[in-house]
Amino acid sequence: MGERGVDAFQEAPMNWFIDAGVMEQKSAFLGDKGKRWLWWPEKLAFKNWKNHIYCHYFGSKKARETWWRKLLFLWVVGWLLGSLWIFWFMYSQAVEKRKETIASMCDERARMLQDQFNVSMNHLQALAILISTFHHAKEPSAIDQVTFARYAERTAFERPLTSGVAYAVKVLHSERDEFERQQGWSIKVMYSKKQSPAQDDSSSEAQEASPVQGEYAPVIFAQDAYKHVISLDMLSGKEDHENILRARSSGKGVLTAPFRLVKSNRLGVILTYAVYKKELPSNATPAQRIEAAIGYLGGIFDVEALVDKLLHQLACKQSIMVNVYDTTNPNEPISMYGANITSNGIFHVSALNFGDPMRKHEMHCRFKQKPTLPWLAFTTSTGVLVIALLIGYIFHATVNRIAKVEDDYRQMMVLKKRAEAADVAKSQFLATVSHEIRTPMNGVLGMLQMLMDTDLDITQQDYVRTAQASGKALVSLINEVLDQAKIESGKLELEAAPFDLRAILDDVLSLFYGKSQEKGIELAVYVSDQVPEILIGDSGRIRQIITNLMGNSIKFTEKGHIFVTVHLVEEVMAGSLEVEKEAYSLYSLSGYPVVNKRQSWSNFNILNQDLPKKLLTPSSSDLINLIISVEDTGVGIPNEAQAQVFTPFMQVGPSISRIHGGTGIGLSISKCLVNLMKGEIGFVSEFQKGSTFTFTVVLSRVHSASNEYKSSEFQGMTSLIIDHRPARAKVTRYHLQRLRIQSEVAIDLMEVLPRMVNGMLRFNIVLVDQEAWPKFADHWPTFVSELAMGKNSEIPKIFLLANPSISTRNVSTKAMDHVSAVIMKPLRASMLLVSLQRAMGCGDKDNCQNGGAPGLSLRGLLHGRQILVVDDNIVNLRVAAGALKKYGAEVTCADSGKKAIMMLKPPHKFDACFMDIQMPEIDGFEATRRIREMEANINDRIKHGEVCSEDSGNVLHWHVPILAMTADVIQATQEECLKCKMDGYVSKPFEGEQLYREVARFFKSNIKKTQ
Repeated sequence: MGERGVDAFQEAPMNWFIDAGVMEQKSAFLGDKGKRWLWWPEKLAFKNWKNHIYCHYFGSKKARETWWRKLLFLWVVGWLLGSLWIFWFMYSQAVEKRKETIASMCDERARMLQDQFNVSMNHLQALAILISTFHHAKEPSAIDQVTFARYAERTAFERPLTSGVAYAVKVLHSERDEFERQQGWSIKVMYSKKQSPAQDDSSSEAQEASPVQGEYAPVIFAQDAYKHVISLDMLSGKEDHENILRARSSGKGVLTAPFRLVKSNRLGVILTYAVYKKELPSNATPAQRIEAAIGYLGGIFDVEALVDKLLHQLACKQSIMVNVYDTTNPNEPISMYGANITSNGIFHVSALNFGDPMRKHEMHCRFKQKPTLPWLAFTTSTGVLVIALLIGYIFHATVNRIAKVEDDYRQMMVLKKRAEAADVAKSQFLATVSHEIRTPMNGVLGMLQMLMDTDLDITQQDYVRTAQASGKALVSLINEVLDQAKIESGKLELEAAPFDLRAILDDVLSLFYGKSQEKGIELAVYVSDQVPEILIGDSGRIRQIITNLMGNSIKFTEKGHIFVTVHLVEEVMAGSLEVEKEAYSLYSLSGYPVVNKRQSWSNFNILNQDLPKKLLTPSSSDLINLIISVEDTGVGIPNEAQAQVFTPFMQVGPSISRIHGGTGIGLSISKCLVNLMKGEIGFVSEFQKGSTFTFTVVLSRVHSASNEYKSSEFQGMTSLIIDHRPARAKVTRYHLQRLRIQSEVAIDLMEVLPRMVNGMLRFNIVLVDQEAWPKFADHWPTFVSELAMGKNSEIPKIFLLANPSISTRNVSTKAMDHVSAVIMKPLRASMLLVSLQRAMGCGDKDNCQNGGAPGLSLRGLLHGRQILVVDDNIVNLRVAAGALKKYGAEVTCADSGKKAIMMLKPPHKFDACFMDIQMPEIDGFEATRRIREMEANINDRIKHGEVCSEDSGNVLHWHVPILAMTADVIQATQEECLKCKMDGYVSKPFEGEQLYREVARFFKSNIKKTQ
C-alpha cells in the first residue's frame, strides 16, 4: 500500500480511542449501573468493532501476514471439502437423471406398444361388427368362407400385428344336426387341452366328433393360413373355453396366456371378441350378454414382432434393453419378449394394459452400456477448487490495489466535475457565440434590407442581394452548427403548438421562388384533403426539415421539377395513392422521368405492420401520422455514396462543397428531428435521374380548424383546368379547392368547347398551363367568339399558368389579349387569391407583388401601432425600428431595460414591445418581470376599485405584448422567455415572415386593448 493508505490505517485506532474516551466521560454521569448498560452499545458498535479488529489483528504487517496465512489455509481446506461435496452432489444428480431417462424411455415404449395394440384391437372389434351385420343379420348370409378369407387378406394391413383371424359360431345341441347338415361337416373336438387355432394340426385322423354337450363353438370362417381350424369346437379346449366364456359375459376383448406360434415360433396371444345378435345396453348383465351371444371372433397377435417393430421406429433403440412379461401370476411371470438377463444396474418397470383386466403385463427396461465415469462431476469439482485457489490469489492482489483504486476514484471524480463544467462552458460558449455573431449580422442584414428600399441601380441592387445572400448563408450555417450541438447534447426539445401545414409549405415555396426562377425549375406542393387543416406540433422543425430537403433538391437539380406531397400514412397503407405508371415522363410533374417514390418508404416499420382494415382508413384519433415526400429530377446520388447520406459533415464527393457549397449536416439534422417526432426517414435515388426523400412524423389533431385562405368571396365559382399532365393538374386543383372553387380537368380544350357553347357547362375561370397554351393559342379568338354567340352569357376569365422553364415570347399577341392574367408558378394560395381578386375586380392591385407575401398582412397588422423597441446596440435598434416603420408602425426606441420599465409603466400608449434580452444593468428578463409586476399591481387595484378608469387610461386589464428579441437561440433561453411571461420570441436577424408569425398572434383583431 501507499503511504497515504498506511497513514489512514494508523489514524483509525486513534479515532477509536478518542471515541472511547468520550463515552467514558458521558458514562460517569450515570454511575456503575449506567456504565454496565452502556457497555453493550460500546461493544456492539460496528465502527468500534471495525476499528478494534483492524487495530488488534491487522495493525502490523507481521500480524496481517499471520492472519492471512490462517485465513488462506481455512480457505483452501474449506473449498477442498466443498469440491468433494460438489463431486458427490453432481454424481448423485447424474444417477438420478439416468433413472429419469430410463423411466421416460421405458414409459414411452410402453405407451407406444399399448397404443399400437389398441389399434389392432379396434380393427378386430370392427370386423366382429361386420360379421354380425352381414352374416347374422342377412338372410341368406352375405359372407361365406371365400368372402371372409379374401376380405381378411385384403384388410390385413389394418391389423399389422395379427397373424390371422377366425370366426366361430354359437351352436346349441338342439341345432347341431341341422347345422352339420347345412355346413357339410361335423363338429370336431380339439384333442389336446393345449391345442389352439394357432397350432397347425392338419392330420384329420387326430380329430374326432365333439361329444354331446349343451352348446358348441365350431369355427366356420378362417383366414386361408388357418383353414384347418374350420369345424373345430373352440369350447372343447380349456383355455379357449375360458376365453369364450369371459368374452361373452364381459362384452370386451379377452386375451390368452402367451404361447409359441407354429410358423414363426414366436410368442403370441389370442384376442377373443363375442358377437351379439343385437345391440346391448352398456349396463347389460352377464346373463343377458351370454344369452345374446351368437359367435366369437379370434385374432392372433405376434408380440415379438410387435415389440421389434416398435423399437425400430425409435432412434435410440440400441441404448436400452426391453423385456415384456405376462405377470398374471406374479410368482411365475411369462417372458413374452427379450432375453432373460439379470443385472444389478438401473432398470425401470412400466405397466402395460392390453384391454383385458384379468391379465397383467409389464415392460422392463435397462441400459445396455454401463454408465460412464462421472467426468463432469470430477472436472466441475476440480474446476471449482482451482477457481477458489485463483480467487484467493486474486483477493490477495486486490487488497494491495485498493489504495490505488481509491486514488483513481478520487481522480475520476475530479475529471467528472471538469467534464460537467466543460459541458456548461460549452453551452455558455454556444449562447455567447450565437449572440455575438448574430448581433452584428442582424445589423448587417437589416441595413442591407434598408438599403434595398432606397433607389439603387441594377448593379448596386445585385451587389446588395449578393451581400444579403452571403449573410443569410452565414446565419444558416450558424443555425445548423447550433442544432447539431444541441442534438449531440440531448438538449433539443420540440414545441407543441397549432399550425397550418399548408401555409408552411407555401412559405417554403416562397423561400425558393427566386432560385427556381433562375434555374427554370418547376416547384409544386400537394397536400391530401385527408390531412387536417390545423395540426399540433413543432412547425419550425417541420419547416426546417422540408427546407433542408428542398434546399438540397434545388442545389442538385438543373432541370425538371421539385414536387412535395403530403398524405396520411393510412392512405399509403390502404393503397389509395395513385399507382406509378410505366411511362414515368408522361405522368410526372414536368415530363422528366422520376424514381419510384414507393421505394423510399419500403423499409418504414409503420408501413410494414399488419393492421386491421378498420385502422387503414383515416380515423378521428387525436394522433395524425403524416408521410411527406420531396421528389426531384436532379443528378441523383451514386450508389457508393448512398450509405453516407445521413452522416454529419459527409458529402457525396470532395468537389460537391466547391461546386454547390454546404456543410453536409442538413440531412443529419433532419434525420434527428424526424426521430424526435417519432417518425422515420428514407430515400431512393438513381444517378442522373433524380431522388425522392420521404419522412413520417406523428402530430396531433385540432378539431376547431380554420383556414385563412378559405375566403367566401369565391365560394360557388367553377373553374376549368386545361393540362395534359395529371400530376400538374392535380396541384392546380388542390390550390383552387383551398379557395372553395370547384374545378374540372380537361386534357384538350376541344373536348369541352361544344358543351360550353351549348351552355351545358359553365365556368367562371379557365386556367391553362403554359405548356399546353401554344397548342390552343390560335383557337382562343374563335373560342371566345363562339362563347359570345352561344348560350353561355358569361365569358370566363382566362389565366395562363406560366412555368419558369418555358418562355411566352413565341405566343401570338392576339391570343394573349384574351388572357386576364399570367400567374407564375409555383402556385400558392395567397398568390392565387390576389391574382383572382385583381382579375375579378375585387382586390387591391398593390397586393400582387410576389404573390401576396406577408408584407401586406404585416402592414395591415402594424399600421398605426405604437411599438416600443428596446436594445442596447444602436445599430440593432435602428434596424428593428426601420423594419417596423416599413410596415407602418410608429416606433419609439429605448436603449436600456431601465428606460423600458419607466416607459411601460401603466398607463402608457404602447401596443407592443420588442425587447432585447442581453443588456447591461437590467436585462430583458428582469425588465419583463418588473413590467408584469407593475401590470399585476394596477390590475388588482382596478379590480378592487382603487383606481378609476380615467387614471388607468380607460383600460380594464393591462397586459402589453412583449416579444423577446435576441440573437441567442439556445432552448434554455426560450424557456426563460416563457418563464418570465414574455409573449413571443424573435431571433435576430428577423424578416417579414418571422415578424408576421409572431405579431399576428396578438394583433389579429382591431381591438387595441381589452377595455
